[in-house]
Parts: sequence; C-alpha cells; structure tokens
Amino acid sequence: MKAAYIQKPGPADTIIYGDLPDPSPAPNQLLIEVKAVSVNPIDTYIRSGKVAMELPQPFVVGCDFAGVVLQVGCEVQAFRVGDRVWGSNQGLLGRQGTFSEKIAIDAKWAYPMPDKVSFETAAAVALVGITAHLGLFAEAQLRPGQSLFVPGGSGGVGSMVIQMAKIAGARVVTTAGNTDKATRCRALGADAVICYREESIEHGLKAFAPEGVDVWWETLREPDMDLAVASLAPRGCMILMAGREARPAFPVGPFYVKQCQLRGFVMFGASAEQQARCAEQIGHWLSQGDLKPNIDRRLPLAETAQAHQWQADNTVESSGLLAGKIVLTP
Repeated sequence: MKAAYIQKPGPADTIIYGDLPDPSPAPNQLLIEVKAVSVNPIDTYIRSGKVAMELPQPFVVGCDFAGVVLQVGCEVQAFRVGDRVWGSNQGLLGRQGTFSEKIAIDAKWAYPMPDKVSFETAAAVALVGITAHLGLFAEAQLRPGQSLFVPGGSGGVGSMVIQMAKIAGARVVTTAGNTDKATRCRALGADAVICYREESIEHGLKAFAPEGVDVWWETLREPDMDLAVASLAPRGCMILMAGREARPAFPVGPFYVKQCQLRGFVMFGASAEQQARCAEQIGHWLSQGDLKPNIDRRLPLAETAQAHQWQADNTVESSGLLAGKIVLTP
C-alpha cells in the first residue's frame, strides 16, 4: 500500500511517500480502507520531534481518518465489513498513524459515519471536533446565554468552537486577520468578529461583553494572560489547549479576585469512552447539517510533505496561510 511515513523525526521534507506492507488487524481491531485524512498541528509537532512520543518504525504520520471497514477482528462486535467509519487519536502514544491507503486500529477509536456525511467532512472534523466538544462541555461546561471568545475563528479548532457554542445557545466573538477570514467566521455563526489588524481586541471585547466574557478559549501559542484575565467576566473560565512552550506572565491578583477558573486539557488525554460520547453527538450534528468543517484546501496523499510544511508555517511561524483544515485523499 502507499503511505506517507518517516524513518525518524525531522523536517517536513523527510516525509516519504512510498510503499509499505498492508497492516493486519489484531482481534480487537478493524482494517480500514482510508478515503480521507486531515492535518493537525500536533501531527507536525510529532513528525518534527518537537513533541517526543514513542514511534513505530517506520512511522506513518497523521491522527484523523475516514474510510470503509475491510476486515473485522474476531473480538469486535460493533462493526461489520462495509461500514463507513471515522475517527482520530491515531499516530499518538505509540499508535501508528493514518496517512496510508489502509490502517489497522483498535475498534474503540472508530465511530459510525452517517450516510449523508462525506469522507472529507468526517476526516476534517475528527480531532478538532472532539477537542472542541471536550473543551466546551466537559471542561468549560458552557451554558445557553453565556458569552465566549475564541481567537482565530476560521481555523480548525476555532471553527468547531464557534459552531458548537452557537448550537449550545452561546454568544460568540472571535478574531480574524483579514476580511475573507472574517466573512468565514460570520458564516460559521460568530456574533461578532474583531479584525485584529485594524482594531483593538481589548476594545472589541469590551464592546461585545462589557462585563467580560464567560469563557475564553485560548488557541494561541503565546497567550496574553493579562488581556485574557482582564476580559473575563467574574467567575469566568479560561480554556487552554495551546501554548505548549509558552511561559507568559500571569496576573494572579486580578484572576483570583474575579474567582475565575483556568483549565488546560489535551484531546488525547481523554478516555476512549469520553471521546466516543463526543463523536456520537458530532455525528448527529453532521447528519443534521448543523456542523460543517472549514476546509481550506484539498491535496492528494502524495503531497503530505507539502501539507505538513504549510501547516507548520501556519502554526509555528504564524504565516496566516491557512483558513481551515487541509484534507488529503489517497
């Protein structure tokens, strides 16, 4: 089979697109014909070695997938050959990745895919959708009528946060770097968009929520804690899912006087059962057309190295190149 893989961590151009042996499913696994995958920032961190994890040799890159079940392990009861499935949480913690024509994964990481949903759609929402769901509902416990701020609303996670928060009945404000991205954010449901190159984020937030936002969802690698705490409402909650190497100054006094909460989490720290519950609701929203991925560009799997370079430039170098997910197809 064809696959995008590395022999050891390194830059994007170390990704090889070539032949590897077909995987064989264990008794608790599914063999899946991959129809679509998508790129996430964590994929580039693991590939580069920035985030050190145990890697199979060779290591197929990637977390997300959507495809069709080809073979079912003898211990698996929930799936049948021909089922359409999607999922994430691969290429992590010693598991093999998904950027190949076929994958063998534990059945607990696969979710039924609604008939009306395309493979590209399911792959594009996988990691970012589960991340947004965990953060909004398990961590922030978002309620109807609350206000939420998420920077970079046209991005992978940001676009999911906007849509899910609106489904939950919240008011959402976000930022965008240009008018095209601002238009995308409004189409996703954002109530207000702050074009940060032209206006002050602080002033925009004050106009949107004079008493402060109830939830601040941080997506930036270098968060501004002074701005965040100043912009939170009393008893507000800040969600951290970015900034792995950040060491910002933190305004302890204003934070505790406001009685705020600070919650950090990573998607792959959640149990398979927790993620499956998220996936069930995400699947329902997808089937109803209430949740849609923000796909920036589509590529063949053979161009994985280019996709990784674009994602790394956008995430690490803040190039602003992407306004959504990169989806690839074998």
